Amino acid sequence: MNRDLALGRMKAGKMNQTEAAYAALLETQKQSGEIVWYSFEGMTFKLADNTRYTPDFSVMRTDGLIECHEVKGFWRDDARVKIKVAAELFPFRFIAVKKQAKKHGGGWAREVFE
Repeated sequence: MNRDLALGRMKAGKMNQTEAAYAALLETQKQSGEIVWYSFEGMTFKLADNTRYTPDFSVMRTDGLIECHEVKGFWRDDARVKIKVAAELFPFRFIAVKKQAKKHGGGWAREVFE
């Protein structure tokens, strides 16, 4: 077991189950023409010295707008701070998505940071 990774964290470049489910949704949207492109961990932002933020997905909409999508099961304080700082520093729309339980209607809840 790699002790450098926090419990429940995946190695860089590897999707967890929730991220894989969201990737499947993005692939469906790409195939239907709703989005043009997406990439898992495709962009990294320098927020400060020794502080980086890599959104789970970079997404290009059909109108050319680039969005950064963060897939969350739950928030850690540092993750919420990083996405807010990134949204202030960079000209992209940052969106957090959370899979909703079927008993709550299913789908994905979205929170936009601008």
